[in-house]
Amino acid sequence: MEAPNNSDVSTDDPKPQVIYRCKKCRRIVASAEQVVPHEPGEGQKCFKWKKRSDNPYKESPQCSSIFVEPMKWMEVVEEGSVEDKIQCLGCKARLGYFNWAGMQCNCGAWINPAFQLHKSRLDEGHL
Repeated sequence: MEAPNNSDVSTDDPKPQVIYRCKKCRRIVASAEQVVPHEPGEGQKCFKWKKRSDNPYKESPQCSSIFVEPMKWMEVVEEGSVEDKIQCLGCKARLGYFNWAGMQCNCGAWINPAFQLHKSRLDEGHL
């Protein structure tokens, strides 16, 4: 009996995994696998009139947050809250906000349920 031919199996190096860390204490809070992708919205047109910026015709802004799946380290989620701040488990720094009813990204898209982590509070790295 012949040995199986493994020539069809790819031997390429896997892409490095993207991880997100708390900027303050460097604790890993999420990985790319837990990020919930969303289609960018139509920018300022998606917001109520009072929440729009001065120039509604400029391009849609880049998303300033990532949205993730609920995770066990999010204590307030585990406690059963409907909406609250998301704090780092290590240093208690505020990383974002969650709302089971959903929320709007700064690009205009609605995400439901929403577990938002602000990019300004995170460092993006690779494993």
